[in-house]
Amino acid sequence: MNYQKENYYTNRELSWMDFNYRVLDEARDKDNPLLERVRFLSITQSNLDEFFTVRVASLHKLTSVNYTKPDPAGLTPSEQVAAINTKAHEMVKRQYDTLNRSLLPLLEQHDIRLLKVPDLTTEQQTFIKNYFDNELYPALTPMADDSSRPFPFIANNTLNIALRIYKNGNKKDRKFATVQVPDVFPRVIALPGADNQFILIEDIIKAFVGSLFINYTVKEASAYRVIRDLDLDVAEEDTSDLLKEVQKQLKMRERGKVMRLEVEKDMSKHQRTRLSKALSLDEDNLYIINGPLNLTFLSKLVKAVTGHDNLNYPKYQAYYPAVYREHSIFNLIADHDILMQYPYDDFQPVVDFIREAAEDDDVLAIKMTLYRVSADSPIIKYLGQAAQNGKQVTVLVEVKARFDEENNVHWAKKLEAMGCHVIYGLIGLKTHCKLALVVRREAEGIKRYMHMGTGNYNDVTAHFYTDMGLFTADTDMGIDASNIFNMLSGYSEPPYFHKLHISPEGIRDFINEKLDDEIATAKAGRPAVVKMKMNSLSDPQIISKLYEASHAGVKVHLIIRGICCLKTGIKGISDNIEVHSIIGRLLEHSRIYYFSNDGEPQIYMSSADMMTRNLNRRVELLFPLLQPEISHRAMQIFDTMWQDTVKTRVLKPDDTYVKVDRRGLPTLDSQDYFIHEAQTLAHHDHEEPTATSTAHQFIPMMSPKNDTQPLDDGGSDN
Repeated sequence: MNYQKENYYTNRELSWMDFNYRVLDEARDKDNPLLERVRFLSITQSNLDEFFTVRVASLHKLTSVNYTKPDPAGLTPSEQVAAINTKAHEMVKRQYDTLNRSLLPLLEQHDIRLLKVPDLTTEQQTFIKNYFDNELYPALTPMADDSSRPFPFIANNTLNIALRIYKNGNKKDRKFATVQVPDVFPRVIALPGADNQFILIEDIIKAFVGSLFINYTVKEASAYRVIRDLDLDVAEEDTSDLLKEVQKQLKMRERGKVMRLEVEKDMSKHQRTRLSKALSLDEDNLYIINGPLNLTFLSKLVKAVTGHDNLNYPKYQAYYPAVYREHSIFNLIADHDILMQYPYDDFQPVVDFIREAAEDDDVLAIKMTLYRVSADSPIIKYLGQAAQNGKQVTVLVEVKARFDEENNVHWAKKLEAMGCHVIYGLIGLKTHCKLALVVRREAEGIKRYMHMGTGNYNDVTAHFYTDMGLFTADTDMGIDASNIFNMLSGYSEPPYFHKLHISPEGIRDFINEKLDDEIATAKAGRPAVVKMKMNSLSDPQIISKLYEASHAGVKVHLIIRGICCLKTGIKGISDNIEVHSIIGRLLEHSRIYYFSNDGEPQIYMSSADMMTRNLNRRVELLFPLLQPEISHRAMQIFDTMWQDTVKTRVLKPDDTYVKVDRRGLPTLDSQDYFIHEAQTLAHHDHEEPTATSTAHQFIPMMSPKNDTQPLDDGGSDN
């Protein structure tokens, strides 16, 4: 049977747009706290900007060289660009409808106001005039646009003001100029005279910009911004020094081709045409905006609001068991594998793992992969401390991690200066696996301790990304981990791995093998179930294999936050597949892969999504959960998310995502549930057992299947 027909697949880029619409739906959801709705709207903007700077930019490059090969859904690059623009224009309209018709009026009901200059009191008028004269004026630079001074370069994502002016007494002598809004100043300015009254910096500049043009009158002043191609293009095979090549590309990237131009709706048609021509843009890439440009300012507005904690999600404390503060983490891991679920579990034990290794006299070596770390990473600090304490420290810093390149280059140099051996990734591959290995001398001999995770070693994102991590001292996995690092740092090619699976190719082969086993079980007339949670599913071969499994009678449950190129409900093809997407307070980021294995379930976790890039062009890691209570807990986590009836949207055969019909079902917000669970455990932490316990494996307080009442945690998401 042919599982690769074009009508069996959804275009990847359009599926991503559908994901961003689901985020936008959270901004429109009246059950969410108001300021959280404002944050969600801000997120849709940053998502859309990144999408254009990378994915749309890549498609434009393909169309520029007349590449016409269709994707699995049958769309050529030019057709994809056209469909994206249509959908993006509609999204922008819906974003600003949400802002203007819903969120701003609701904020005003709570006396949170974003004001325009005519709305200001006399005191506030005086304040913004002084602010302009004393702060802004010295930093502003008017740039003329005429025959002797060509249109200036407009940097990516900068806010600018286009001006049409004329010399006093001569209205026919029109001139054009542009002024960049300096990003060294806050965009949201708090006004005096009342709490929670704000104005945007561009409105202040537009009110007084005439003082930059002496003897001229400003006829028109309106804001605009551009989004450029920021896709890093490093020809690694021709590069002897990857670090220098990345640094070179970072400098070049800011001058990439313009992908999108946004202008305020009051900008004249003449001015819009002039800007479009200067930036070499066609009409499809021009977005006329009904409100302030670049809605990411809303996240700054939310932070500036005071006295409205009730309009945010209730704060909660991640669970950090006393046992970690009272005992060596190595003793805990040696006793039993430890499964952690962030951010409900505190990320601190991971930091402590590296800190204790740095300080422990018995530790000989630390090896670690870093894909994205925070700007002030404590893990970097302790790795450097370990090297200075005489440990052998090897760190792979992926300097090609998109949009973290500059940060990672900085940390790579810092680690080298502190005495660590730094690897800058592999030619042709991104190293995306999350692996930390500590080698320790003990009475019984050399012992390896590991942490493997689904998410980055980033102490900041660990507060709002949901991820899972495993601490283990399993001997076979330790040998595999050593072999992985030998591959990354040298020329080792081990013939096999005992328990770990790595990409490129290894994870694909393993997933196919497990799916084939389930297919065989189903064909033999026995129950076969596959459960997977990931961020994105776009690899055509994996989708084809899932269709084959469904056709054979395998029940497939998929939780996919973002892109899903698989279609549900195709008779005889995907009618045994159900797809859920959870968009909530926290960003779902963990990857879980479960196979019923003919009655002996097996569960794995991974850094990899089922995307071609993860399976073919990245170093990824998939690892098993072997101890029964660990694997049982992981399945409880998956099943709780599968039973979510609040934040889940179900993929329908017409490619729409529809919220769960709650009639007859318990109300369950899985993220709320896990928060409540962690809070309860923290409350009872004084009852924590000894260091030889399973540390802090969650025991659900109630079965979601039987719960008929909403979880009572303050109603953060309900």
